[in-house]
Amino acid sequence: MVEPPSAGTVLVVDDEEHIRAVLTAYLVKDGFTVVEAATGKEALAAAERDQTDVVLLDIGLPDMTGLDVLATLRARSDVPVLLVTARAEEVDKLVGLSVGADDYITKPFSPREVVARVRTVLRRAARQAAGKPSAPETLDFGDLRINPQGREVTHAGEQVTLSALEFDLLLALASAPGQVFSRVQLLERVWGYDFYGDERVVDVHIRSMRALLHDDAAHPSVIGTVRGVGYKFLPRRS
Repeated sequence: MVEPPSAGTVLVVDDEEHIRAVLTAYLVKDGFTVVEAATGKEALAAAERDQTDVVLLDIGLPDMTGLDVLATLRARSDVPVLLVTARAEEVDKLVGLSVGADDYITKPFSPREVVARVRTVLRRAARQAAGKPSAPETLDFGDLRINPQGREVTHAGEQVTLSALEFDLLLALASAPGQVFSRVQLLERVWGYDFYGDERVVDVHIRSMRALLHDDAAHPSVIGTVRGVGYKFLPRRS
C-alpha cells in the first residue's frame, strides 16, 4: 500500500510528554509528519537535522526559554513558528511575536485549533514561496526603498532586515499609500483569508517594523495609525 504524501513536517517542542502526544496524534491524523523535542537543545538539533515546515514552540522549556530558541531559529531561517504559552499575560505574546513568531497559542488550547493554525501558516508560507507574478517594480519613497522582487528594504541608504511576514505587511501598506487598512483587511492580505487567530498580531508586527525603520509611533513618518480603524502608509512615491 502506497503511503499518502505528508501534508508537511511539524516540529512539536514541549517538555510535557502528554501534550506532545496529543498534538502529535491530531497532527498525524490530519496528514502531517511530526518530529518531537522536549528541550530547547533538542529542538534546535531537530530543526537543523530535519526538513521542518512549521514549529510549534512552547515558551517554558527546562533548559532555555522558547524565545531564545526562536531567536536562534530566526537567525537560521524563516520557518513559520507558532509560540505556545501557559501564561496569558500580553507581554509574553508581544515579546515573542516581536522576535519573529508568526502567531501564538495560549494553553489550554483545542488540538483542532492548533491543527487549523498550522495549516493557515503553511498556506501563507506556500503563497509566499510561490511569489506573485505581478509583483510591482521597486517602490521609491525617498529615503525608503522597497524591492518586491528581491524582497529587500533600504532606509536612509542602509539595508533593513525584516522577517518574511514583516516584509509582506510593509509591502501591502506601501502598495497603496494613504489608504487606510483595517486589521482584518491586513490579515486577509498578508496572513490569508483563512487566518485563525487574534487580530492584535497585526499591532505587534507594526510595532516591530516601526522599531526597525526608526519610525516614532507618536510622530510617524512611515506608518500612521488611524485610531479605531487601522493603519496607513504615509510616504508618497518619489
